Amino acid sequence: MRRTLLGLAGTVALLLGLATPSLAFEPVNVVHTEKVQAGPYDLTVGFSTWPVKAMQSLDFTFAPEDGIAGKKGTLTMLHSGVAQDDGPLARHPRKREVWGLDIHAMPEPGTWTLRFDVEGPAGAGTGELKNLQVMEQPGPPMGLSWAISTIPLFGLIALIVIAWRRTRTTVE
Repeated sequence: MRRTLLGLAGTVALLLGLATPSLAFEPVNVVHTEKVQAGPYDLTVGFSTWPVKAMQSLDFTFAPEDGIAGKKGTLTMLHSGVAQDDGPLARHPRKREVWGLDIHAMPEPGTWTLRFDVEGPAGAGTGELKNLQVMEQPGPPMGLSWAISTIPLFGLIALIVIAWRRTRTTVE
């Protein structure tokens, strides 16, 4: 009985000790930064992958010089002068002290502009990170990737059909 209780206590300790939220996700590694002046606020825009490529997931971080406390902001992504995405800046889920986008992919290559509207104790300000070059999607074209990835599915379907035809009983 004593060994069972010790084993149970050890198992619970391991589960609680190893299942902390901080261990569940890898940290955000910023490999490139750009500076943006949004009115009275200095923003540092961080990228987890550089150069940025279309359809490749990466983390964006947006860090005001004096922190995000007491501030709110909006991010607008422009491609060729047309707004593609617009929304409020929210805390990055894995780097809570800054704003950010988690595993975001730029939908198409070309020249992008990130526009920031920030409001805070020093007033409101707007700034832009212009001429963000997004390169072509890495790897083969999307259609070819999908075609290759469906080959195992078709093989499985063929295997099921062959097995079904061989094992079905004939009624006479």
